[in-house]
Amino acid sequence: MLMRSDPFREFDRLAQQVFGPARPGAMPMDAYRSGDDFVVHFDLPGVDPETIDLDVERNVLNVHAERRPPAPEGAEMIVAERPTGTFTRQLFLGETLDTERIDASYEAGVLTLRIPVAEQAKPRKIQITGGSDRKQLSS
Repeated sequence: MLMRSDPFREFDRLAQQVFGPARPGAMPMDAYRSGDDFVVHFDLPGVDPETIDLDVERNVLNVHAERRPPAPEGAEMIVAERPTGTFTRQLFLGETLDTERIDASYEAGVLTLRIPVAEQAKPRKIQITGGSDRKQLSS
């Protein structure tokens, strides 16, 4: 049986013991394939869609979003459990995806990306022609 080795697992375990449980991820995501598209959902509740920025460079998709504090400036915060600030997530996209045709939408606090499979990566039939023009080789 093969097992992957993660050299940072022990560091993470040690940090959990010393500093307590980490804050949950600020940009959790789900991803799946649906037909000829890969679909990715990012949870971004409370984020103004105007602060979301997407860019692709060399098959790396960068997602940036900002959640601003809800209280007006000068207000005294009593409880502040929701994370604020700038959040970033990177996805490494394979060569088989068409990064020129990514579709993005934001609804009910969820950013949804649809990334189509590139035409050259789709399975296709190859025509086999008859061998009527065969030549015999001599040695």
